Amino acid sequence: MDLVVEHLTKRFGERVAVDIESLSIRDGEFFTFVGPSGCGKSTLLNVIAGLEEPTGGTVRIGDRILNPLPPHRRNVAFVFQSYALYPHRTAFRNIAFPLEIAGVRRDEIRRRVDEVAAVLGLGRLLDKYPRQLSGGERQRVALGRAIVRKPDFFLFDEPLSNLDAPLRAEMRRELKRLHAQLGRTFVYVTHDQEEALSLSDRIAVMQDGRIEQCGPPEEIYAQPLTTFVAGFFGMPPINLLSVPLVCDEEGTSATVAEVRIPIRSGPVDSGHHITLGVRPEDVSVEREVVPGRAHAVVTAVELHGGQCHVECRVGEHSLVGLVPPGAAPTVGERVSLRLAAARVHVFDHAGRRIDDHR
Repeated sequence: MDLVVEHLTKRFGERVAVDIESLSIRDGEFFTFVGPSGCGKSTLLNVIAGLEEPTGGTVRIGDRILNPLPPHRRNVAFVFQSYALYPHRTAFRNIAFPLEIAGVRRDEIRRRVDEVAAVLGLGRLLDKYPRQLSGGERQRVALGRAIVRKPDFFLFDEPLSNLDAPLRAEMRRELKRLHAQLGRTFVYVTHDQEEALSLSDRIAVMQDGRIEQCGPPEEIYAQPLTTFVAGFFGMPPINLLSVPLVCDEEGTSATVAEVRIPIRSGPVDSGHHITLGVRPEDVSVEREVVPGRAHAVVTAVELHGGQCHVECRVGEHSLVGLVPPGAAPTVGERVSLRLAAARVHVFDHAGRRIDDHR
């Protein structure tokens, strides 16, 4: 059954932490809320879990309204950032805890814990205490405690943020595999764009308690609806450039790095400024100064593994492009720039996407 929130608000005094008109998370979906710290994503998760009462609106699964139900009656499993393991209990007893509270028979507890341990590769660790486990192993125990309950859906609040980079990547793969194996709804919260893009069936990008855009990862990245969404995803970040509109006999357009971008909707007054978004992967930096292309001066070069981020000054704008390490220019060098005009994003003065500009 789908998890649905409708007209949902949560206020702390005068501050609006959550304000969502309507959202439906499909049964079996891996759904991620992503956004900067303080955008309301963890508060929203707490409201769904029953740890916070909404100021208004409803949370339901199918036709069953969850608002009046305490957390333990919602059949929701919550995996926390801090793992929240009991230090005096072994891994086995941490996983078994919700079953013990529910009064499940000992033989059934043993069977279900062993079953979950086999799925998570915890069999040899069940007799160890949390202090004897690595960060990744503790996270697996926390996952096991959630899975063993066989909940309707899972809630994850930044569960990988305490792990180092290689382990985070490993645990992302583990979560993806678990989701496919269990077939349950995963509702995930993170501020990490890479996690959101790699794990999710759909993403909701949040700012100031509201959803800026909701859709599949490919759509969020390729067709951002606002400059906020465009700037949140991508490393290095998208180039956002304020440029004036020009109205002449050829129509309305904007120009960046010698590339003319036709504008067929939105503001049409000459001199009015709009924002152009250019992904660094759509900026070609060529060390040869080519006639007819925009000329620029390199202001910074950063090596990031298999690619270099090259910042160039062209006119009044700075643009970052990507090149292989062996082809990187030096600071102060004059270069030519070429933009993939068909992939330039156009936003109006309020930061909203203008679609009809090709």
